[in-house]
Amino acid sequence: MIRPDAQSGRGAPENRTPTRFSLPVREADGDWLDEREGQDGEQPLRTIVTVEQPRTIIARNQSPDVGFDRSINPYRGCEHGCIYCFARPTHAFHDLSPGLDFESKLFAKPNAAQLLRAELGKPGYVCRPMALGTNTDPYQPIEGKWRITRSVLEVLAETRHPFTITTKSDRVVRDIDIIAPMAAQRLANVAISITSLTPEVSRTLEPRAPAARKRLAAVKMLVEAGVPCIVAIAPVVPQVTDHELEAIVAAAAEAGAVGVFYLPVRLPHEVAPLFRAWLDEHYAERAAKVMHTIQSMRGGKDNDPNWFSRMRGSGPYADLLRARFELAVKKNGFGPPRPPLRTDLFEPPSGPQLRLL
Repeated sequence: MIRPDAQSGRGAPENRTPTRFSLPVREADGDWLDEREGQDGEQPLRTIVTVEQPRTIIARNQSPDVGFDRSINPYRGCEHGCIYCFARPTHAFHDLSPGLDFESKLFAKPNAAQLLRAELGKPGYVCRPMALGTNTDPYQPIEGKWRITRSVLEVLAETRHPFTITTKSDRVVRDIDIIAPMAAQRLANVAISITSLTPEVSRTLEPRAPAARKRLAAVKMLVEAGVPCIVAIAPVVPQVTDHELEAIVAAAAEAGAVGVFYLPVRLPHEVAPLFRAWLDEHYAERAAKVMHTIQSMRGGKDNDPNWFSRMRGSGPYADLLRARFELAVKKNGFGPPRPPLRTDLFEPPSGPQLRLL
């Protein structure tokens, strides 16, 4: 049953104020709603972007189960509205809901490139691959106007600094003029996330992300331009998208992807109740079965925060998923992992722009 306060075109079915930080309950104010659109009298949410002026732009990571130690996130929040997004709880730090606020009240960092130049030019900086898109998508719709991701890539290209991009948007091909020359020097690769090939599923699971066919077309275009492209089946949602695992691996191979990996769905903090509410709205007949399967991979809980196991899951269902994936990878002829990106070509920024910082 559709909730009367649900917003079509957005992923989260509710906008509950977070309680982990003892934040006061706020009444929703209506001045950030779009004017009435369409024939049904609905008032869709309008995206509002707030300029953020951070002091640094490189986020450092010490988690032992991820393959990068530094990243850049040009935006906070994400318009794609993926209900499973593990970054949703970060909005709680702003006294905003990880639900609809995360999808519609965004933060942009227009000084990202300037900050990056300064940080890359610091004495003693050690070059390692920079990851873009590890928290929120660097190619969500507002990138078309703000172009912050592109400005960051321009600095990385100028300094020949290796980078990786993770996105679920075909908008990444707009920057192929920067990415392809970097890839030719073994300084760049791209991972495109594909969760489902079924439009009816994607429309509720990740309502504002480009269709899977567009993402696969982007994979093909990147590969044809010489950019190593990986397909990430992330996340796999039990009883909702898991039956598509083999089909996505095959589609990735047909598009020319050089590799593929998968991640079971994770439900940290406020993501779990949001995901449960989403199930009740869109998959009520199997909601209990979905959660039971997820809990069977997570030690009987909605989420497992422990390193390594959080990325793989455990138990019979997780083992079966892994076996199916490995068989599909072998069947579709994926080869060994590619060599790591180069770091020896890095040249620190210099010149008058740096001296002004």
